[in-house]
Amino acid sequence: MTGKLALIVKREYLAKVRNRSFIVMTILSPLLIVGMIVLIAYLTKINDNETRVVTVLNDSDFFHQQFQPSQGLSFVNVDNISLEEAKDSTIALGYYGLLHLPKGNDVEYVAREAYLYTKDNPNTNITQVLEGIFQKQLRQNRLGQLGISPEQFSEVEKPFEINLATFEGERSVRGINEIKAFIGGAFGYAIMMFIIIYGGFVMRSVIEEKTSRIIEVIISSVKPFQLMLGKIIGTSLAGITQFAIWIISASTLLFLVLLFLDIDLGAVAAQTSMAPGMGSNMAQISAPMSKEMMLYTKEIINIPWLLLIASFLVYFILGYLIYSSIYAAIGAAVDNETDTQQFIFPIILPLMLAIYVGFFSVFSNPHGPIAVGFSLFPLTSPIVMLMRLPGGIGEGAVPLWQLLLSVALLIVTFWGIVSLAAKIYRVGILMYGKRPSYKELFKWLKY
Repeated sequence: MTGKLALIVKREYLAKVRNRSFIVMTILSPLLIVGMIVLIAYLTKINDNETRVVTVLNDSDFFHQQFQPSQGLSFVNVDNISLEEAKDSTIALGYYGLLHLPKGNDVEYVAREAYLYTKDNPNTNITQVLEGIFQKQLRQNRLGQLGISPEQFSEVEKPFEINLATFEGERSVRGINEIKAFIGGAFGYAIMMFIIIYGGFVMRSVIEEKTSRIIEVIISSVKPFQLMLGKIIGTSLAGITQFAIWIISASTLLFLVLLFLDIDLGAVAAQTSMAPGMGSNMAQISAPMSKEMMLYTKEIINIPWLLLIASFLVYFILGYLIYSSIYAAIGAAVDNETDTQQFIFPIILPLMLAIYVGFFSVFSNPHGPIAVGFSLFPLTSPIVMLMRLPGGIGEGAVPLWQLLLSVALLIVTFWGIVSLAAKIYRVGILMYGKRPSYKELFKWLKY
């Protein structure tokens, strides 16, 4: 049995890696991925270099020093002209918009009657900056009426963040659980994509051999279970080979292209996430931010990467074997890909639930009943458990018994599903010209 299984695995593996479309996609995919990343980074860099200009027509006695240039936003003051003339000048000069502050003896009235005129709907970041300027001045004026001086107002405006620490006295940082969930989610998402892509390959391979009647010749010398398992293992090895080539070639190519074009992805991401108006305050918070970044870096380095990678391999293998067995059974039960549509959605549904429910539950409470339940349920555990594992194993993290139980349930489920899928496979590969219903599939399980 072992020798025949090895021959089937070798045959499937070589058939996949020698396929012209496999070779083309192995070469083109890294180029397309790198090209997309570089294009997005380049366009973002160009877009962030654009500074929008807003004309300010201030007819009031307030807000004369508040409109200062910031990240991506600049102001041009105009005086002694009418509102219509200011509109015409703004349009003629190609500026982004016109901010008009009317005459008034009360700052509340001026702010309430102020208008931002633009050609179309204004950018949300710009309106937030302008509203922040008005809000700050209104708050200062209201507190001034209560006898609060500008210096006291500055003290009132200072932001407050509570200090965080563990019981051992180590400094904690906010948001690190979400970051860890994203890292684990990335591993889980890779498993999901691998299952969908290469599980489909297994299904199509079975359909092709079934419709060409080659399958009848093959099963005369090997058992259907051996053939199914050989297809699953051979296709998975081909997929792992392709993924490894993609990761190595894409990483190398991306490094060389970014080095050649002098594009800093970190700087681009920082510019993208920075709202206009933050630039003038960056100098004041740079030192605390540097210290905060060091804490985040330390937390990320302290993630149990060996445990995460080892768990990824275990969940990757078991999860793929479970789902690809189902894909193989579906391929054996139908005659063409069109007939597979009624069976595909129930397969993909647990994976989709694992991604979406997993993110929501792990973010809010990684040790809550929903997160724990989905991390133990075999059809969702390869994704949800990986979202929880960056927090480690032990007290305050994932209990060891949950990890072991999750793996044990996956192994039991694998053998159970492979046995059931083999029964459908054994009957289905010799059935032609009829699309089976769910009721008929259940009947095949009894044969």
